Amino acid sequence: MDFGQTAPARSSSTGYCGVSDTLPLLRRLWRDEVRRFLPVLLAALILMTLEGATLGAMSYLVQPLFDEVFVAGNATAVQGIALAIAGIFTLRAVAGFGQRVLVMGVGLKVTTALQTRALDHLLDLDAGYFQANAPGDLIERVRGDTLALQQTASAALMTVGRDAISLVSLLAVMLWVDWRWALIAFVGVPILILPLALLQRWIRDTTRQARGSASLLSTRLDEIFHGMVSIKVNRLEDHERARFGREVAGFLTAQIRSETGKAALPAVIDVIAAAGFLGVLLYGGAEILAGEKTVGAFMSFFTAMALLFDPLRRLSMVSGQVQAAAASLERIYAMLDVRATVLPPAAPVPIAAGRLVFHDVDFAYGQEPVLQRLSFTAEAGQTTALVGPSGAGKSTVFALLTRLIDAKSGAITIGGTDVAAADPADLRGLIAYVGQDAALFDETIAENIRLGRLDATMDEICAAAAAASVTAFTDAMAAGLGTRVGPRGASLSGGQRQRVAIARAVLRDAPILLLDEPTSALDTASERVVQAALTDLAKGRTTLMIAHRLSTIRDADKIVVIDRGGAVESGSHDALMAKGGLYANLVAAQASFGRQNGVGGSGSPPGHAPDRHPK
Repeated sequence: MDFGQTAPARSSSTGYCGVSDTLPLLRRLWRDEVRRFLPVLLAALILMTLEGATLGAMSYLVQPLFDEVFVAGNATAVQGIALAIAGIFTLRAVAGFGQRVLVMGVGLKVTTALQTRALDHLLDLDAGYFQANAPGDLIERVRGDTLALQQTASAALMTVGRDAISLVSLLAVMLWVDWRWALIAFVGVPILILPLALLQRWIRDTTRQARGSASLLSTRLDEIFHGMVSIKVNRLEDHERARFGREVAGFLTAQIRSETGKAALPAVIDVIAAAGFLGVLLYGGAEILAGEKTVGAFMSFFTAMALLFDPLRRLSMVSGQVQAAAASLERIYAMLDVRATVLPPAAPVPIAAGRLVFHDVDFAYGQEPVLQRLSFTAEAGQTTALVGPSGAGKSTVFALLTRLIDAKSGAITIGGTDVAAADPADLRGLIAYVGQDAALFDETIAENIRLGRLDATMDEICAAAAAASVTAFTDAMAAGLGTRVGPRGASLSGGQRQRVAIARAVLRDAPILLLDEPTSALDTASERVVQAALTDLAKGRTTLMIAHRLSTIRDADKIVVIDRGGAVESGSHDALMAKGGLYANLVAAQASFGRQNGVGGSGSPPGHAPDRHPK
């Protein structure tokens, strides 16, 4: 089924470029996900403060170590200084361990909460959104971007909390020793401002490109793994290797550019550090030779300065980490900000099964019309077949009926109630659906059937399985209905998958049944079994069927022929054949195709393909 398109959740390549654009994203993250962990973060901040302060304390102890022990030879001071240094290292170890555990725990909780929120949001979006956005891209946003955000944000938080305190404590020691030396050490810092600003923009842009390339990689892998049989049968291995190689090359280029920008940040700091060390050594060394400063004072200052540039380098990288996190965050919020267009009415009207009526229904994908003043009636308790050329809009009828999309104009009623006035959940509760591809999950056969009605008992599941001829093949399996079907039902044949889907519909026991070419991909033997199960399932239900094979539509109570978005003919098989119109032409073409290909009269007509509106 094709459900139209919703605007892709692609972030702008120019919308977020600087700190002013990053702050709203971070404030939103704080408000939505992080704020509830404030007590834990405050505890982590206290531990970060202790860890950061230990560097200043160690550099401060260097002066008495040199002046009192190494120069003055005071042996009694050794023990006290040694114990103090050991205590500082112990405190640093405990505080560092504690704050890392707390911050990483918060980061993982925020990540999983974002992933859960993202999936909750996606499940509420219109079906068309998932045609406009590839599964690989959505997986990358839900998993890849949230994990990238957690890793970069946690590292940035720990760096800021710990290294900012380290920076302050080391600066205090440097100023305490000699404020003039401190000014000389940082004389080149103003030069950092412009390069850092340019690098931040570079990192943000290249990280965004890298995340987009990662989405393409995930999409390509998803297509390869799901299309593996077609790839092998058509000898497309080299073609797919080349395509994936191009995507990998694009990702590699973008990621290397991003990492290059991050690596440039500490390099800039090192250049400034070199200038600072040179100035202090020249100026401070002269004062020591003149006897104006002690060796211990110089070593304390030099140690503080040497230790200071390490946290300064890490803090300079924080801006790059924040920009990288913001690139992922904007992709996540771009998805979360998409709003569903098919919504329940403010005051929903109760809806019950009955006659289905389409009255002058119009629908278009974008600017291209698909249905134009479509009108037909499906009587309650009868089977109505929809036939017509591929692309005529048949599957769009199903999407409109289930409110996966909404009509542009006209009315669709069930039992006299307009579906637009009903709650979509109540509407869909009236409907069971069996399509061309059975949507099976990597669970047991029984659990896949249970999806028709989650509160079903095992006896009810077994009864549904028997009604759909599922037990005909599960009885030969060691685990029976407890057999796992594999990813997307890969361990079952096409006919077996369809029978499981029919059993699900049997269990659902809904008064309206929608059948979208459920036997189109089956061989003749499987078709007979599945068709028999479908015939039993349709008894007493209002059934709409899309099908091309004569064996599935000949006995329908009514056949509606749709062409170019409108109903051009309707009636029984015999009446339409006698009329000699479009239906009769389709039947003749199908019969000719069947004779040419040795499949009798039930083969698909020439040019038949799944009824999808071209994008």
